[in-house]
Amino acid sequence: MQDKVLIVTGAFGALGKVVTETAQARGARVAGIDHAPSRSPARPESIEIGDVDLSDAAQAKTAVETAAKHFGRLDALINIAGGFAFEAVGDGDIKTWQRMHALNVLTALNASRAALPHLIASKAGRIINIGAMGALQAGSGMGPYAASKAGVHRLTEALANEWKGKVTVNAVLPSIIDTKANRADMPKADFSKWVTPQELAEVILFLASDAASGVTGALIPVGGRV
Repeated sequence: MQDKVLIVTGAFGALGKVVTETAQARGARVAGIDHAPSRSPARPESIEIGDVDLSDAAQAKTAVETAAKHFGRLDALINIAGGFAFEAVGDGDIKTWQRMHALNVLTALNASRAALPHLIASKAGRIINIGAMGALQAGSGMGPYAASKAGVHRLTEALANEWKGKVTVNAVLPSIIDTKANRADMPKADFSKWVTPQELAEVILFLASDAASGVTGALIPVGGRV
């Protein structure tokens, strides 16, 4: 990761924070993009770009261009921004489906399209998306979320084929991530079985590295011990 320039979307969340801190500890420079307000001033090694709705293509392009201008180039885009909803199909609200599509598919699509010219110029460009093991076979109440994450899987494959030889595009598929929010939502669960943010970060940053130059179009389950 030494001297690599990364964009991390959803950078202020539980997983985004761990990925950012781990990448920086290994010498990367990171632009964090998030819907929440930025918290820190720009520095040579980092910039936070807050108040961005990545489901809006124009806002995504502006944020990516701000990051590219700050660092002079981009080497990898890590699309962590997203959301979750648990709702049955039969009596659910169509707005939940629309929200899941916007938060999970459009954010990754818009950020990727904005970043691609810079990633191609890098000669070692990487896109890493966050899919979901739960999208491989949707359970009860998982319809809207699973459908949107399945969309991320197909987006990953399409981009990988379209830009083969120029940019690698892969996705990690976590099970339940061990975060404070998930522990609060499922207090009786066995947290030791869940995948940790650090475990996910290790796989994500491998895919962003030079060592992963031969890997593209892969959907990699990272299920912890579930």
